[in-house]
Amino acid sequence: MSDERGPVESSRLRRFGQRLVQSRHALWGLTLASFLESTVVPIPLEALLIPLMQARRHQLFLLALLSLIGCLLGASVGYGVGLWLFDALGDQLLEWFAKPDQFERARTAMADHGFWFVLSVGVTPVPFQMAMLVAGATGYSFALFMLASALARGLRYFGLALLVYWAGDQAETLFRRHTRWVSVAAVVLVVAVFLWV
Repeated sequence: MSDERGPVESSRLRRFGQRLVQSRHALWGLTLASFLESTVVPIPLEALLIPLMQARRHQLFLLALLSLIGCLLGASVGYGVGLWLFDALGDQLLEWFAKPDQFERARTAMADHGFWFVLSVGVTPVPFQMAMLVAGATGYSFALFMLASALARGLRYFGLALLVYWAGDQAETLFRRHTRWVSVAAVVLVVAVFLWV
């Protein structure tokens, strides 16, 4: 994935990441960052997670788990906003997260493919807010939404832990170089499993 953030925003994010790596609050800070990334801050968590994992290799899988927990808490909130507040705040939410036509396409995908739609959005490095809002707004099963979210985001975060474990300091470079290809492969895998099941 190309770095679409501006140079100022990117350097601020790097400075924050460096402070987080060295902080005694890194674990809950990562959980909070994951919660915020899944709800309101559309900045990929990987920008913080990979350097943190590289610096704390003895905690790789704990970091992946805390990222997943923060994301799932955020997904619950996003689902609730879609379920209970979309009728009242839908126009404002769409201004923040998507265009109305994108939302309608997502609503159709949710109606047609529910679990697989959430799973495919969750494994790609795109903002997850749309899937949460659509799942809540359409009244999709909360349990299935959370299961798809846990599988998709777990695959991403534990996959990153494995990447850091195997590639060490080269993990961030490999991630940036191959993100698009891996995302396409993940979506193809999800579609293949969907067609097989």
